[in-house]
Amino acid sequence: MAAEFTSLRAWAFTLIGIDEYLRRLSGDRRANQIRESLTTKLMQRFADAATADWHWFEEVVSYANAKLPHALILSGRCMNVAPMLETGLKALRWLVKVQTSDAGAFRPIGSNGFYRRGQERAQFDQQPIEAQATISACIEAYHATGDLWWVAEARRAFEWFLGRNDLGLALYDPGACGCRDVLHVDRLSQNQGAESTLAFLRALAEKRALQNALTSFKEPAGE
Repeated sequence: MAAEFTSLRAWAFTLIGIDEYLRRLSGDRRANQIRESLTTKLMQRFADAATADWHWFEEVVSYANAKLPHALILSGRCMNVAPMLETGLKALRWLVKVQTSDAGAFRPIGSNGFYRRGQERAQFDQQPIEAQATISACIEAYHATGDLWWVAEARRAFEWFLGRNDLGLALYDPGACGCRDVLHVDRLSQNQGAESTLAFLRALAEKRALQNALTSFKEPAGE
């Protein structure tokens, strides 16, 4: 079934799931074949669409964007395929630049029109899934490269939840333990849906795991 998917994002989510599966059952021949097939397709889409100033997989940057480079970074690292890893890193660097405001804050592609090549990008509505996907991808990029620049970008995206965004409003509501669904052009959504709340909680868990990993590399005091 997964081998027959036609959606790029379905390929990406499948590749991320396959990696988790193969950590326990690395000898599964069919899973490895599907991974090879989907990574080949994703690499070809990038080769077909990317130009000198458009480092992307298709003509539009739409939703759950960071999952596409994330899948290549993760797969390239685990399969030990350097061109795949480098393509994922190139696409993610470009996406991070596109999603950074003039003020230096994380600004995800808005869902009211997205960002089509050659046109103005939509600034709003901004959604939690974009921040969470960017955090996950940047953390994977850090693990693949050891470059602390990716740590800084993951933190920048996380701070979007806490109010470092275009409106200066926190999407996470500690009183309700929930996350607002959308940052509109002039206000926060009053909804706190499961997807948005889970996006924040996953981002928080990943950020804490990263911080623990970074701390473990520090030398004990006095040494």
